[in-house]
Amino acid sequence: MTIYQRAFSDQKDVQAMLALAVAFPGDTLHVVDLPYRFSSWALDDPTNVGLWADAKGQLLAWAVMQTPFWTVDYVCHPDAAYLLPDILTWADGRARQMLQAGNGLPCWFAMTFAGQIDRIRALEEAGFSCQADVGEDSWSEVLMRRPAQAPVADDSLPADFVIRPLAGEREVADYVALHRAAFESRSMTAAWRARTLHRPEYVPDGDLVVVAPDGRLAGFCIGWLAPNIAGETVGHIEPLGVHPDFRCQGLGRAVLSECLRRLYRRGARHALVITDNYRGAALNLYESVGFHVIQDVLIFRKDYTDA
Repeated sequence: MTIYQRAFSDQKDVQAMLALAVAFPGDTLHVVDLPYRFSSWALDDPTNVGLWADAKGQLLAWAVMQTPFWTVDYVCHPDAAYLLPDILTWADGRARQMLQAGNGLPCWFAMTFAGQIDRIRALEEAGFSCQADVGEDSWSEVLMRRPAQAPVADDSLPADFVIRPLAGEREVADYVALHRAAFESRSMTAAWRARTLHRPEYVPDGDLVVVAPDGRLAGFCIGWLAPNIAGETVGHIEPLGVHPDFRCQGLGRAVLSECLRRLYRRGARHALVITDNYRGAALNLYESVGFHVIQDVLIFRKDYTDA
Protein backbone atom coordinates (compact mmCIF):
# COMPACT_ATOMS: atom_id res chain seq x y z
CA MET A 1 0.00 0.00 0.00
CA THR A 2 1.28 3.45 -0.93
CA ILE A 3 1.22 5.87 2.00
CA TYR A 4 2.01 9.53 1.79
CA GLN A 5 2.15 12.38 4.28
CA ARG A 6 0.31 15.54 3.39
CA ALA A 7 -0.18 18.98 4.87
CA PHE A 8 -3.08 19.96 7.11
CA SER A 9 -5.46 22.38 5.41
CA ASP A 10 -8.85 23.13 6.97
CA GLN A 11 -11.83 21.98 9.03
CA LYS A 12 -12.51 19.14 6.58
CA ASP A 13 -9.27 17.63 7.79
CA VAL A 14 -10.35 18.17 11.41
CA GLN A 15 -13.58 16.29 10.76
CA ALA A 16 -11.68 13.43 9.12
CA MET A 17 -9.34 13.32 12.12
CA LEU A 18 -12.31 13.15 14.48
CA ALA A 19 -13.92 10.42 12.40
CA LEU A 20 -10.78 8.28 12.54
CA ALA A 21 -10.63 8.57 16.33
CA VAL A 22 -14.34 7.80 16.74
CA ALA A 23 -14.00 4.69 14.55
CA PHE A 24 -11.44 3.11 16.89
CA PRO A 25 -12.15 4.31 20.45
CA GLY A 26 -10.58 1.24 22.02
CA ASP A 27 -7.20 2.24 20.61
CA THR A 28 -7.50 5.97 21.27
CA LEU A 29 -7.18 7.93 24.51
CA HIS A 30 -8.92 11.15 23.44
CA VAL A 31 -12.09 10.78 21.40
CA VAL A 32 -15.17 12.60 22.72
CA ASP A 33 -13.10 15.52 24.04
CA LEU A 34 -11.15 16.05 20.79
CA PRO A 35 -13.22 19.13 19.82
CA TYR A 36 -11.82 20.81 22.94
CA ARG A 37 -8.25 19.86 22.06
CA PHE A 38 -8.71 20.72 18.37
CA SER A 39 -9.76 24.24 19.42
CA SER A 40 -6.38 24.92 21.02
CA TRP A 41 -3.91 27.41 19.59
CA ALA A 42 -1.59 24.57 18.57
CA LEU A 43 -3.64 24.20 15.38
CA ASP A 44 -3.15 27.88 14.53
CA ASP A 45 0.09 26.68 12.94
CA PRO A 46 -0.73 24.03 10.28
CA THR A 47 2.80 22.63 10.52
CA ASN A 48 1.88 21.31 14.00
CA VAL A 49 -0.38 18.74 12.33
CA GLY A 50 0.78 15.65 10.42
CA LEU A 51 -1.57 13.61 8.23
CA TRP A 52 -0.89 10.22 6.64
CA ALA A 53 -3.19 8.92 3.89
CA ASP A 54 -3.34 6.14 1.30
CA ALA A 55 -3.31 6.61 -2.48
CA LYS A 56 -7.08 7.20 -2.47
CA GLY A 57 -6.77 9.98 0.08
CA GLN A 58 -8.19 7.92 2.94
CA LEU A 59 -6.81 9.20 6.24
CA LEU A 60 -4.93 6.44 8.07
CA ALA A 61 -3.15 8.34 10.82
CA TRP A 62 -2.68 11.82 12.24
CA ALA A 63 -0.66 13.60 14.89
CA VAL A 64 -0.82 17.03 16.53
CA MET A 65 1.94 18.79 18.43
CA GLN A 66 -0.33 20.00 21.23
CA THR A 67 1.88 22.77 22.57
CA PRO A 68 -0.52 23.86 25.37
CA PHE A 69 -0.46 20.32 26.78
CA TRP A 70 3.19 19.55 25.88
CA THR A 71 1.89 16.35 24.26
CA VAL A 72 1.96 14.59 20.92
CA ASP A 73 -1.62 13.55 20.23
CA TYR A 74 -1.87 10.78 17.64
CA VAL A 75 -4.33 8.29 16.16
CA CYS A 76 -3.60 5.34 13.86
CA HIS A 77 -5.93 3.06 11.96
CA PRO A 78 -5.25 -0.44 13.39
CA ASP A 79 -4.23 -1.65 9.92
CA ALA A 80 -1.68 1.19 9.75
CA ALA A 81 -0.11 0.73 13.19
CA TYR A 82 3.24 0.41 11.42
CA LEU A 83 3.08 4.16 10.80
CA LEU A 84 3.74 5.04 14.46
CA PRO A 85 7.56 5.13 14.06
CA ASP A 86 7.10 7.52 11.11
CA ILE A 87 4.74 9.66 13.19
CA LEU A 88 7.25 9.84 16.04
CA THR A 89 10.05 10.71 13.61
CA TRP A 90 7.89 13.54 12.28
CA ALA A 91 7.12 14.72 15.83
CA ASP A 92 10.81 14.69 16.70
CA GLY A 93 11.63 16.80 13.67
CA ARG A 94 8.83 19.24 14.47
CA ALA A 95 9.98 19.54 18.11
CA ARG A 96 13.50 20.40 16.94
CA GLN A 97 12.20 22.92 14.39
CA MET A 98 10.32 24.73 17.15
CA LEU A 99 13.42 24.85 19.30
CA GLN A 100 15.45 26.31 16.46
CA ALA A 101 12.72 28.91 15.90
CA GLY A 102 12.87 29.92 19.55
CA ASN A 103 9.41 28.69 20.53
CA GLY A 104 10.15 25.07 21.40
CA LEU A 105 9.64 23.08 24.57
CA PRO A 106 12.29 21.33 26.67
CA CYS A 107 10.36 18.05 26.58
CA TRP A 108 7.35 16.39 24.97
CA PHE A 109 4.99 13.70 26.25
CA ALA A 110 3.07 10.94 24.47
CA MET A 111 0.44 8.66 25.98
CA THR A 112 -0.65 5.09 25.40
CA PHE A 113 -2.81 2.53 27.16
CA ALA A 114 -0.79 0.20 29.37
CA GLY A 115 -1.68 -2.84 27.27
CA GLN A 116 -0.57 -1.40 23.91
CA ILE A 117 2.77 -3.20 23.84
CA ASP A 118 3.65 -2.38 20.23
CA ARG A 119 3.10 1.33 20.87
CA ILE A 120 5.20 1.19 24.01
CA ARG A 121 8.02 -0.42 22.04
CA ALA A 122 7.79 2.22 19.30
CA LEU A 123 7.86 5.05 21.84
CA GLU A 124 10.91 3.60 23.58
CA GLU A 125 12.73 3.08 20.28
CA ALA A 126 11.98 6.73 19.43
CA GLY A 127 13.69 7.90 22.63
CA PHE A 128 10.67 8.32 24.91
CA SER A 129 10.85 6.97 28.47
CA CYS A 130 7.94 5.87 30.66
CA GLN A 131 7.21 8.15 33.61
CA ALA A 132 5.25 5.66 35.71
CA ASP A 133 8.11 4.82 38.05
CA VAL A 134 10.71 7.60 38.08
CA GLY A 135 10.59 8.46 41.76
CA GLU A 136 9.11 11.66 43.14
CA ASP A 137 8.10 12.94 39.69
CA SER A 138 6.37 9.73 38.59
CA TRP A 139 3.35 10.39 36.39
CA SER A 140 0.62 8.23 34.90
CA GLU A 141 -3.08 8.60 34.23
CA VAL A 142 -6.29 6.59 34.20
CA LEU A 143 -9.31 6.55 31.92
CA MET A 144 -12.49 6.32 34.01
CA ARG A 145 -16.12 5.63 33.13
CA ARG A 146 -19.45 6.19 34.87
CA PRO A 147 -22.70 4.56 33.66
CA ALA A 148 -25.85 6.62 33.25
CA GLN A 149 -27.83 4.05 35.23
CA ALA A 150 -26.07 5.00 38.45
CA PRO A 151 -28.02 7.75 40.28
CA VAL A 152 -26.35 11.14 40.57
CA ALA A 153 -26.40 12.67 44.04
CA ASP A 154 -27.98 16.10 44.45
CA ASP A 155 -24.90 17.80 45.89
CA SER A 156 -25.75 21.12 47.49
CA LEU A 157 -23.78 24.33 47.09
CA PRO A 158 -22.83 26.76 49.85
CA ALA A 159 -25.35 29.53 50.37
CA ASP A 160 -25.75 31.99 47.48
CA PHE A 161 -23.50 30.05 45.07
CA VAL A 162 -25.14 29.26 41.72
CA ILE A 163 -24.40 26.81 38.87
CA ARG A 164 -25.36 27.97 35.38
CA PRO A 165 -24.13 27.68 31.77
CA LEU A 166 -21.34 29.95 30.59
CA ALA A 167 -22.78 33.20 29.23
CA GLY A 168 -21.30 32.77 25.76
CA GLU A 169 -18.50 34.88 24.35
CA ARG A 170 -19.16 37.81 26.66
CA GLU A 171 -17.95 35.66 29.57
CA VAL A 172 -14.93 34.12 27.85
CA ALA A 173 -12.42 36.54 29.39
CA ASP A 174 -13.66 35.78 32.92
CA TYR A 175 -13.54 32.05 32.17
CA VAL A 176 -9.94 32.31 30.92
CA ALA A 177 -8.88 34.05 34.15
CA LEU A 178 -10.60 31.32 36.19
CA HIS A 179 -9.07 28.49 34.15
CA ARG A 180 -5.57 29.94 34.48
CA ALA A 181 -5.96 30.31 38.23
CA ALA A 182 -7.39 26.80 38.67
CA PHE A 183 -4.56 25.10 36.76
CA GLU A 184 -1.79 27.60 37.57
CA SER A 185 -1.06 27.84 33.84
CA ARG A 186 -1.39 30.49 31.16
CA SER A 187 -2.03 28.01 28.34
CA MET A 188 -5.74 28.80 28.09
CA THR A 189 -6.47 31.77 25.82
CA ALA A 190 -9.57 33.71 24.85
CA ALA A 191 -9.27 32.58 21.23
CA TRP A 192 -9.09 28.91 22.25
CA ARG A 193 -12.07 29.17 24.59
CA ALA A 194 -14.12 31.13 22.07
CA ARG A 195 -13.48 28.50 19.38
CA THR A 196 -14.95 25.78 21.60
CA LEU A 197 -18.26 27.68 21.58
CA HIS A 198 -18.50 27.37 17.80
CA ARG A 199 -17.61 23.69 17.47
CA PRO A 200 -20.56 21.69 16.04
CA GLU A 201 -20.10 19.25 18.94
CA TYR A 202 -20.42 21.97 21.58
CA VAL A 203 -23.10 21.41 24.24
CA PRO A 204 -24.10 24.86 25.59
CA ASP A 205 -26.03 23.58 28.61
CA GLY A 206 -23.14 21.27 29.48
CA ASP A 207 -20.65 24.15 29.70
CA LEU A 208 -21.13 25.08 33.35
CA VAL A 209 -19.68 27.63 35.74
CA VAL A 210 -20.12 28.15 39.46
CA VAL A 211 -20.83 31.76 40.38
CA ALA A 212 -19.83 33.00 43.86
CA PRO A 213 -22.02 35.37 45.91
CA ASP A 214 -19.80 38.30 44.88
CA GLY A 215 -20.34 37.50 41.18
CA ARG A 216 -16.92 35.97 40.52
CA LEU A 217 -16.60 32.71 38.61
CA ALA A 218 -15.47 30.15 41.17
CA GLY A 219 -15.48 26.87 39.26
CA PHE A 220 -16.23 25.23 35.92
CA CYS A 221 -17.01 21.91 34.28
CA ILE A 222 -17.42 21.26 30.55
CA GLY A 223 -19.22 18.18 29.25
CA TRP A 224 -18.86 16.88 25.68
CA LEU A 225 -21.03 14.43 23.74
CA ALA A 226 -20.36 12.21 20.72
CA PRO A 227 -21.78 9.02 19.21
CA ASN A 228 -19.67 5.89 19.38
CA ILE A 229 -19.36 3.24 16.68
CA ALA A 230 -22.38 1.41 18.11
CA GLY A 231 -24.51 4.52 17.71
CA GLU A 232 -24.67 5.19 21.45
CA THR A 233 -24.08 8.67 22.86
CA VAL A 234 -21.02 9.02 25.09
CA GLY A 235 -20.17 11.90 27.40
CA HIS A 236 -16.76 13.18 28.48
CA ILE A 237 -15.75 15.65 31.19
CA GLU A 238 -12.99 18.05 30.06
CA PRO A 239 -11.99 20.21 31.84
CA LEU A 240 -13.07 20.61 35.48
CA GLY A 241 -11.55 23.09 37.89
CA VAL A 242 -12.09 25.32 40.93
CA HIS A 243 -10.42 28.64 41.73
CA PRO A 244 -7.93 28.32 44.62
CA ASP A 245 -9.93 30.90 46.61
CA PHE A 246 -12.99 28.63 46.64
CA ARG A 247 -11.62 25.14 47.16
CA CYS A 248 -12.72 22.71 49.90
CA GLN A 249 -16.34 23.88 49.71
CA GLY A 250 -17.73 21.08 47.54
CA LEU A 251 -17.96 23.20 44.40
CA GLY A 252 -16.12 20.70 42.19
CA ARG A 253 -18.38 17.82 43.19
CA ALA A 254 -21.53 19.91 42.80
CA VAL A 255 -20.71 21.23 39.31
CA LEU A 256 -19.49 17.80 38.17
CA SER A 257 -22.73 16.17 39.34
CA GLU A 258 -24.83 18.80 37.58
CA CYS A 259 -22.84 18.36 34.37
CA LEU A 260 -23.35 14.59 34.52
CA ARG A 261 -27.09 15.00 34.98
CA ARG A 262 -27.25 17.19 31.89
CA LEU A 263 -25.17 14.81 29.78
CA TYR A 264 -27.38 11.89 30.78
CA ARG A 265 -30.54 13.86 30.01
CA ARG A 266 -29.15 14.43 26.52
CA GLY A 267 -28.79 10.68 26.02
CA ALA A 268 -25.27 9.79 27.20
CA ARG A 269 -25.12 6.08 28.06
CA HIS A 270 -21.98 6.66 30.08
CA ALA A 271 -19.47 9.40 30.81
CA LEU A 272 -15.68 9.30 30.59
CA VAL A 273 -12.92 11.29 32.23
CA ILE A 274 -9.11 11.16 32.19
CA THR A 275 -7.21 12.11 35.32
CA ASP A 276 -3.79 11.73 36.89
CA ASN A 277 -3.83 8.72 39.17
CA TYR A 278 -1.36 10.29 41.59
CA ARG A 279 -3.55 13.32 42.33
CA GLY A 280 -5.57 11.94 45.20
CA ALA A 281 -8.08 14.78 45.35
CA ALA A 282 -9.13 14.53 41.69
CA LEU A 283 -9.16 10.73 41.62
CA ASN A 284 -11.12 10.58 44.86
CA LEU A 285 -13.63 13.11 43.54
CA TYR A 286 -14.37 11.07 40.43
CA GLU A 287 -14.55 7.82 42.38
CA SER A 288 -16.89 9.42 44.91
CA VAL A 289 -19.47 10.21 42.21
CA GLY A 290 -19.32 6.74 40.66
CA PHE A 291 -16.49 6.73 38.12
CA HIS A 292 -14.31 3.63 37.97
CA VAL A 293 -11.00 2.94 36.21
CA ILE A 294 -11.26 1.09 32.90
CA GLN A 295 -7.77 1.71 31.49
CA ASP A 296 -4.35 2.56 32.90
CA VAL A 297 -2.59 5.19 30.80
CA LEU A 298 1.20 5.34 30.55
CA ILE A 299 2.94 8.65 29.89
CA PHE A 300 6.22 8.74 27.97
CA ARG A 301 8.65 11.69 27.94
CA LYS A 302 11.37 12.79 25.56
CA ASP A 303 13.74 15.57 26.54
CA TYR A 304 15.12 18.17 24.13
CA THR A 305 17.36 20.17 26.44
CA ASP A 306 20.44 19.18 24.39
CA ALA A 307 18.78 19.57 20.99
